[in-house]
Amino acid sequence: MAPEDLVVIGRLARPHGLRGEMSVEVLSDFPERFVPGLAVVGVDEAGRRRALVVSAVRPNGERLLMTFQGVSSRTEADALRGLDIAVPKGNEMPRPAGFVYHFDLEGCRVVDRAGRELGVVTGLAELGGRSLLELRTPGGVREVPFIEPIVVSVDLEKRLVVLDPPAGLLDE
Repeated sequence: MAPEDLVVIGRLARPHGLRGEMSVEVLSDFPERFVPGLAVVGVDEAGRRRALVVSAVRPNGERLLMTFQGVSSRTEADALRGLDIAVPKGNEMPRPAGFVYHFDLEGCRVVDRAGRELGVVTGLAELGGRSLLELRTPGGVREVPFIEPIVVSVDLEKRLVVLDPPAGLLDE
């Protein structure tokens, strides 16, 4: 499985307590997906992988506290610190109406309401609680707020995003 075949849903921050529990930064719009029995892949910065299965989950402020099968001490949990936790593409949560995943948008053509080519989506970034559509345009990389009325429509089947950008937003 290639790295692009995984969807990162969380990051293991640090051990919590002495019995293998980990503080988890949730990177999913669907924190309810974290349940006992969930199989995930832990991935380090070098791309090395480790299969993990969630054995317990409980809320802790903005984060979750999680234990994994076979991890029962602080030392074992500390070895997981910093791992991204991911699921294979295709195992993501079903999309609610009007919801798109960032990886669905990557590579989509971007046009304005008149059908003029504006560029190609290279990503969707989160900045200060706002989503920004990253575009590769003839004038360079641009960031566009991923909000209505700027984003008019997203057609994943046609791989097309229609924008109505305000004057100057995509200028050099």
